[in-house]
Amino acid sequence: MAESSRNAAAVSQDARTALAWAHNARFLTTASKLDQLPQGDLVEIAFVGRSNAGKSTAINALAQRRQLAFASKTPGRTQHINLFALGPKDEPDAYLADLPGYGYATVERNAKLRWQQVMADYLLIRRNLGGVVLLVDSRLGFTPLDRQLLEFVAPRVANGEVKLLVALTKADKLNRKEQQASLDAASAVLGELTTEAADVSMLLFSAPKRIGLDDMATTLYDWTHPPAAAPEAPASDPVSPT
Repeated sequence: MAESSRNAAAVSQDARTALAWAHNARFLTTASKLDQLPQGDLVEIAFVGRSNAGKSTAINALAQRRQLAFASKTPGRTQHINLFALGPKDEPDAYLADLPGYGYATVERNAKLRWQQVMADYLLIRRNLGGVVLLVDSRLGFTPLDRQLLEFVAPRVANGEVKLLVALTKADKLNRKEQQASLDAASAVLGELTTEAADVSMLLFSAPKRIGLDDMATTLYDWTHPPAAAPEAPASDPVSPT
């Protein structure tokens, strides 16, 4: 029992550390082209999903800010990559990228194609990209567009270059049986990405009910703060024969 209590306390402390880190999120810049993004080596975590999947809501919940990420009343209006700095204010240690939503039919076609190409290029070639949070409506599961986006990042996930977290949003709208069915269906899709190098996880998420919020924050913190490697023990001197 004591060991179980210690483990629970450790998990809770991990979540508190991760949430405190996420609460420092602040707007950095907006970009319509990749060459407008910052140079350097800081890891970027991209939030992607359908226009009404809840990207902005998830980002705002992590940061505990109502309007840090702007949620337009008309889905699909955001046509830029919005970047937020994470970590200490004077020395950020990671960036969070809010990518344009996809799949909203009423957006003008040429504009849609333009920003979807920017998003595809970002996912395929952006060197700083270290993790992707794919938000999928738990009530719908993976739509064809969700699967298409997954195909963009699959090679980088499979070789361990990019980590992937699938957040099944609006989980509070489902009962327990439906939640489990949503997890099972997502697991079947993600099974196709299974390799020794792949880092793939999923969780149920609801910002209003804080379902999965602690786990999401902890996952993102762990992605950007890997444990330091233990120093190698010095080689022992060979024993001289006597």
